[in-house]
Amino acid sequence: MAAVLVLARGLSVGPMAALEAAPTGALYSTLLMLHVVCAVVGFGAIGITGIQATRARRGPTAPGADGVRRYFRPGVNWIGRALYGVPVFGFCLLAASGGAFRAGDGFVVAGLLLWSTAAVAAESLVWPVERRIQLVVWRHWEEAAPGALDRDCRLVAATAAVLAVVFVAATVLMVGKP
Repeated sequence: MAAVLVLARGLSVGPMAALEAAPTGALYSTLLMLHVVCAVVGFGAIGITGIQATRARRGPTAPGADGVRRYFRPGVNWIGRALYGVPVFGFCLLAASGGAFRAGDGFVVAGLLLWSTAAVAAESLVWPVERRIQLVVWRHWEEAAPGALDRDCRLVAATAAVLAVVFVAATVLMVGKP
């Protein structure tokens, strides 16, 4: 252990307190797992929506159109709402950390800003436009004017791509804890 700490100091990995006082225990590990699962599932669902929107642009006669139609079945994308569990379990992690991490830590504040960006983008762009795509694909995809559907699909795909970058940035931030 001492060799690892000396090596970490030599490599300037970060604050030694974070290396020495890393929270442990079943509760903390469970909360961490739930925090990560919510992030992966929530951002993953948004990413899949972007991929399916790209596929929807190909039209109702393209290969895989039945899968697109099934994906864009009308209804709320509840799986994507797992995104809301990220800060809930994040704050629970802070409480269970035994003081090792605080709400004012830079990585926590930056993570909340990234999450807020993702939540606003999902609520204002991805999910409302996804509902419009659902209506077109489910009801009258064959007769739909391609311009509006194409624009909606591009918007969802582009926003999902940006949110994938946000997810990667947040993951690096949470693992690195600068």
